[in-house]
Amino acid sequence: MLSARKGRSLVSLSVEFSVNGRSVAVGLDDPRRTLLDVLRNDLGLTGPKYGCGLAQCGSCTVLVDEAPARACVLRAAKAEGMRVVTLEGLADGEVPHPVQQAFVEETGAQCGYCLNGMIMTTIALLTENPDPSEAEIRSALRHNLCRCGTHREIVASVAKAARLMRESGTRGRGRI
Repeated sequence: MLSARKGRSLVSLSVEFSVNGRSVAVGLDDPRRTLLDVLRNDLGLTGPKYGCGLAQCGSCTVLVDEAPARACVLRAAKAEGMRVVTLEGLADGEVPHPVQQAFVEETGAQCGYCLNGMIMTTIALLTENPDPSEAEIRSALRHNLCRCGTHREIVASVAKAARLMRESGTRGRGRI
């Protein structure tokens, strides 16, 4: 429940939402705080990265009500009542999500900075389209920047993830 408390010229908000299947309530002393800031600094979830701060690189991507969202520009207060999934919410205990598994097996990342955004965007893609073509994969990932140049491996990772998910009967987001 979004609520506000007024103190000495300071307005404090409390926002409640779900993160990786767990309900959380976070106090916001500054209503301009981003979801990325809350996830990383209040909740200790470091999967989403701060890259550009302008919603252009994709390293901060999370799923909000199953759709990819750039957490670096999304105000935390806007998450009220929503379901947020981060990279940390994908694995089933020690068993990685098929998308995570495919990125490891196909070496879909070098430095790993873009990996969060690539994986979260891939999950959104495969939720909508379980058997994408190479062109559809490239189109879905076009707003996620990889500075290491592993684009070929990333496309191979997504194709393998799609195959693994179809073979295992995993639908869309899988375990989340």
